[in-house]
Amino acid sequence: MPTFRPELAGLTPRKVLENYRIWDSYFTPSHSSPGPNGDRLIADIERSLPIVEQSRMERLCLFPHVGPGTTDQRTGEWLAKNPKAVQRAFDRWPKLLLGMIQLNAADVRGSLEALDRWLRDGPMLGVYFPSGMKIEQVCSHRNFDRLVERIAELKGVIMQHTWFTTGGKSRPGQSTPSELAELAGRHPSIQFICAHAGGEWEKGIRAVRPHRNILVETSGFDATAGFVDMAVRELGAERVVFGSHLPSRSLGTELGKVIAAGISESDKKLILGTNYRALLRPVMEAKGME
Repeated sequence: MPTFRPELAGLTPRKVLENYRIWDSYFTPSHSSPGPNGDRLIADIERSLPIVEQSRMERLCLFPHVGPGTTDQRTGEWLAKNPKAVQRAFDRWPKLLLGMIQLNAADVRGSLEALDRWLRDGPMLGVYFPSGMKIEQVCSHRNFDRLVERIAELKGVIMQHTWFTTGGKSRPGQSTPSELAELAGRHPSIQFICAHAGGEWEKGIRAVRPHRNILVETSGFDATAGFVDMAVRELGAERVVFGSHLPSRSLGTELGKVIAAGISESDKKLILGTNYRALLRPVMEAKGME
């Protein structure tokens, strides 16, 4: 059987993808719950592996629910008693998976305890602050200050889910890039990743532009021409980080935002991997990770 050549189907050649050294900052298998004994999480990752291999991605970062108040009460209590369900995936794919815990700033004490357990003493490399149905406070709330300071002390990476909704917020705890800019302004020495660039990316890019400690992440909204081009023009390529949103989004769509952008190959390499590795380097070195 002849060898499949991606370029003949209009796809990016594998060698080019390998040279990009892609690190995915936004991998969401079983995002709401890992399932009994972590089985659902394992199955979701397994289903993603063929496309991960085809795209030549080196590392993927997922966001386990190990902080209080980030999932339903029953699942949260079960995970607190069964941390091995979270650890299973990292033990199985230690050279592929990276982890950042989810936290809910409404419970500062519980979140600080989770940071000690999972970031200081455990395998996690940072924190993802979601904006789900369980979240009541936006990221400009003062509860976030103590948490981001502690994460920075532990050299962890911080990502905040952001979204601009036409007509107003769909829920009280939905953070926007404008609110992340307010938080980042209070902590200029701490770096933040603005997940999804707010969805309405033109507005999101403008909101974070003055704050050089904010990087925008590329996933989560339909591909539209000009997004990455504008981000590079307004922020600089060093302030853009790639995310796939696999398995709930098309990897072709998400990669296409970067690979098809009218930017230099060196800028594409920054976005697809170099920038994220730079953010992770301090915490990975502290943990003796490669």
